[in-house]
Amino acid sequence: MVKASDAMAPLQSDGATNAKSVVKIWQERFVSGTAIPSRLVSTSLLPCSMRGSADIAESAQMFASESQETMDRIMRLNHVTTSLHHVLSSSLVMGVMLIIAAATSPILAQDGVQASVATEITDTKFFTTSGRCAQCHSSSPNAKALRDAQGRSVAPADLWPTTMMANSSVDPLWRAVVASEVALTPSRKKEIEAKCLRCHAPMASVEAEINGVKPSRALFLDSDSTYAKLAADGVSCTVCHQIPPEGLGDDTSFSGKFEIGRHGKIFGPHARPFAMPMYRHTGYVPTESPHVRKSALCASCHTLFTHALNSDGTATGHTLLEQGPYVEWQNSHYNDEVPSPGEHAASCQDCHMPTADLDGNPIKTRIARNPHGFDFPPLRPREPFGRHGFLGANTLMLSILRDSVGAADSTQQVAKFNTSIEQSRKFLQEKTASITISNATLKDRQLEIDVLVTNFAGHKLPTAYPSRRVWIRLCVEDANGETVFVSGDYDDRGRIVDDQKQLLPFEQAGGPQSAHQTEIRKSTQVQIYESVMADSHGETSYSLLRAAQYQKDNRLLPAGWRSDHKRGQVTSPAGTNDDDNFMAGSDSVRYVVDTANRLSPFQITASVCYQTLGARYIAELLKSDVAEIEYFRKLYDAADPKPEKLAEAKKIVHSKQ
Repeated sequence: MVKASDAMAPLQSDGATNAKSVVKIWQERFVSGTAIPSRLVSTSLLPCSMRGSADIAESAQMFASESQETMDRIMRLNHVTTSLHHVLSSSLVMGVMLIIAAATSPILAQDGVQASVATEITDTKFFTTSGRCAQCHSSSPNAKALRDAQGRSVAPADLWPTTMMANSSVDPLWRAVVASEVALTPSRKKEIEAKCLRCHAPMASVEAEINGVKPSRALFLDSDSTYAKLAADGVSCTVCHQIPPEGLGDDTSFSGKFEIGRHGKIFGPHARPFAMPMYRHTGYVPTESPHVRKSALCASCHTLFTHALNSDGTATGHTLLEQGPYVEWQNSHYNDEVPSPGEHAASCQDCHMPTADLDGNPIKTRIARNPHGFDFPPLRPREPFGRHGFLGANTLMLSILRDSVGAADSTQQVAKFNTSIEQSRKFLQEKTASITISNATLKDRQLEIDVLVTNFAGHKLPTAYPSRRVWIRLCVEDANGETVFVSGDYDDRGRIVDDQKQLLPFEQAGGPQSAHQTEIRKSTQVQIYESVMADSHGETSYSLLRAAQYQKDNRLLPAGWRSDHKRGQVTSPAGTNDDDNFMAGSDSVRYVVDTANRLSPFQITASVCYQTLGARYIAELLKSDVAEIEYFRKLYDAADPKPEKLAEAKKIVHSKQ
């Protein structure tokens, strides 16, 4: 039995204000057999150093009001608390009792049930890997916490591992691209790797920066170091949730210039978080801050500028917005940062981390359970609760990760990847675009068709990394079901072909580019919405670090885009040839089809196709002779790169029309 006098010792010199020492003593003496993260005993980071007795009292009061039964258990634990009650202030007693409860309460210490969490956990002074968070933020069969109304898991630790965020440093395409850029400009190897690792291995990058260590692929990706373990956890919990609100959304924060708080605070959207359990198990203090639901949090890594280099590594003086979903969103009617947001206003999180379940119902749940797999009564159900599935468009890379990383892990992991792929596909089909055959007129055996594509995304479509493309596939069939005309058809490798199934020249490395189209009459003409880079001499480039400008950028603009907006110039289109039908939120293309000697009625099918990796981009990338690209080539060859269908429209036209 621990004596009350032992616990009182720290107070005899500093009085009731020295809550930090009491917390440390009681953790060390009561929490036997529990691994305490190193940051808990770091006086420079100890969160309790920032919390006075009034804060502890508030947490205790909340605890008592939400579960009197639990408090009764605590009061009956042993006579130690009774002794302490006579010598400590009431607020400090409550703080001590909370620690005892976290260590010994039957609610927290049920035997024989252990939830599934990551087997290896890495703790540093500022970070911990996701496995530690999963101890409480994964679902358990014995808990109702972290489930929607239908009992489906919405736990971050269940949804996040099979996202691109979790696999940011594992992503074989990213590794191949970094290796290719280094091979093209070897004299700038250190700078290239440091910039790319900043957002793809953020924990390792920040930890190295603090320790005065230079980031490198060798240290972060190809070693058994602590940095490599942090890097392998991708964009993990203690990255996003430790970024403070100051400076977010400013231009100075772009290109990975986010900051990590140094005070052990984990930011979340909920008021008055019950802090003691998280602090006891991780050393972090949950802290309310609405900025975690704001787009500016995402902007630091998802607004990336690159600086063009010559082959010898010297700068050309050109800067390119390599990816800019955030600044595109700012220049749209989805922007909720303006003084009077419109009816369509929505943050990045609203779309990519929805607070509704799969049936569209708001999620309200306890946000954690205890480490042994049972519900924790002091926690009340909370809302909003964002699903950490990070819905996006990258079904191809998720499939490649499933078949490489996931298959080597477990059948369960493969199933989770499949769920992520299915939900991403559903997201693409419901939230990105529509296509309408706005006019179809048959006159003198000539069929004129106007096709309207509308962008529903809060940014350009497609956005971000310039390997992505969207195009229109239009097919006309006669009364016998035979193809009269087709534009935008593709083969089983997702390469665009003509009506004779021949690969079009712009799909091949070194070939010409496909121009923006206003009227299409031949199968060799295709409307492809994409960004194509050019070097400082205006020549097509598929290297980010050679790119000085966009030779073509006819990606569909978001609704509400304006040329006179502060982000108008940096997000402006290129190569659209003053097309009056290419406007904010949509584009219209006319097709003219000869139907001579064909029987009506004619069926028109128009589809919007999307690819994460355009065939031309892949053809150019695979020219590089480096090991990482050879590895990616094998994975890509085994994958199915055919496009996702975002939307489709059909119309039948009779000759009398």
